[in-house]
Amino acid sequence: MQSDVFRLLGEPRFGGILVVADHASNRVPEDVELGVAAELLDEHIAVDIGVGGVAERMVRPGIAAYLANVSRLVCDFNRECDALGVLPAVSDGHEIPGNLLCDEARAERIARYFEPYHAGLAALLDGTPQSLIVSLHSFTPQLASDPDQQRPWQVGVLYNEDDRAARLAIPLLQAEGLTVGDQQPYSGKLLNATMNRHAEADGRPYLGVEIRQDQIADADGQAVWAERLSRIANEVALRLS
Repeated sequence: MQSDVFRLLGEPRFGGILVVADHASNRVPEDVELGVAAELLDEHIAVDIGVGGVAERMVRPGIAAYLANVSRLVCDFNRECDALGVLPAVSDGHEIPGNLLCDEARAERIARYFEPYHAGLAALLDGTPQSLIVSLHSFTPQLASDPDQQRPWQVGVLYNEDDRAARLAIPLLQAEGLTVGDQQPYSGKLLNATMNRHAEADGRPYLGVEIRQDQIADADGQAVWAERLSRIANEVALRLS
């Protein structure tokens, strides 16, 4: 299933696992003019590099994926609706002039993308309850705007108030020989909007995963992480049941 806003891969099953990737696409609709260089659409400011490939490879019986189908520069779904960052004017030092909109145009963009994305996810979770939601993102080894801030973690686990799945997943990831960040490279208490809305608000277990982009920059790395996360997510879901 595909719309202008999201893609649904696989068949969601009652008690299954749903992968949610808010930043899985760098697509910019033809009638949206961001005013940025085309090459920036392949950078992390426009898309979580590698995440789409990991999510697609995770899909199998019992695991489906709900993926954003527009760039985070068009609309950042992992923000509160009234946050300025929903339509970012600046990202990692790059200005996005096409997002300097009047109130009416801003409201139209949000109504076109943000609202149907979250309505679709809410309807899916209400209609087919899941045993676990995996919120999947990726992060840069360092920011262009702060290159001295190194990020040594290969993967980070994020959460807000509900850390049930996180506490199970962190040692499982560490057992893979990985350097795992607990609330790194940033805290889920600060940036967890989609999971706050669709998981924590209703008591649904979720696992927030941030993979360092160099781990999943190519198909081989994406396959490795898809297998790993599918296996660990299943184990977490079983232990939570």
